[in-house]
Amino acid sequence: MQAEYNSYVTGTAAGSAIRYFPVFAIQQKLPAEPVGIADMANIFGVTHRTLHFYEEKKLLRADRMGAMRIYGPLQVKIMALINLCRETGMAIAQIQDLFAALEGARSQVEADTILLSALAARKRELVSSESLIRRQMQQVNQLLDHASAGLDESNDNDKHPPFLSEFEFACLSLMSEGYTPLRISNVTGRAVDEILSTETAIIRKFGSTNRFQAVAKAVLLGLIGD
Repeated sequence: MQAEYNSYVTGTAAGSAIRYFPVFAIQQKLPAEPVGIADMANIFGVTHRTLHFYEEKKLLRADRMGAMRIYGPLQVKIMALINLCRETGMAIAQIQDLFAALEGARSQVEADTILLSALAARKRELVSSESLIRRQMQQVNQLLDHASAGLDESNDNDKHPPFLSEFEFACLSLMSEGYTPLRISNVTGRAVDEILSTETAIIRKFGSTNRFQAVAKAVLLGLIGD
């Protein structure tokens, strides 16, 4: 297959201009022979579409053996570096910049330094993102604590009867018997506006939205009979 593959190699493959390739940890052993696209995808756990995408971005180059896409040892090594960078969350543009910088490396040490610098830059981005996430988490926690405190206060109101003045209690009792504000005014001798104001205060103290809810809560709390 090697001889057949060589006859199909044309042009300059991506990464061929890199004289010094940086040293980095590779978990799996890379093949020394050309591999087809299916094997390439399996080696790095990616899809065929992902490999096509890297080719579109000029990061990778597939040669041809008939209709079959073939990747030489250098392209496999390039893919290993691309995969490493993608696992750290580097953007495609950053990886393209990295390869452009590597093409200008004049020694192995310089190539290694370029990769380390790119990884260090990515680390700074992650630290910055982590700080942002922490601030956002703190903000969310504060909002949740505030909401929880309000909920606890509301629950306390449901468990403990609010303080009612003697007149408010009298009005509540009449409300529970179905008395309208006008009728309560006639019974108590107070102005209708005062009765309406008192009823509003009672509803608010029970954390209710209307007189019927307030009466129902008062019954549940045992303040008045049902």
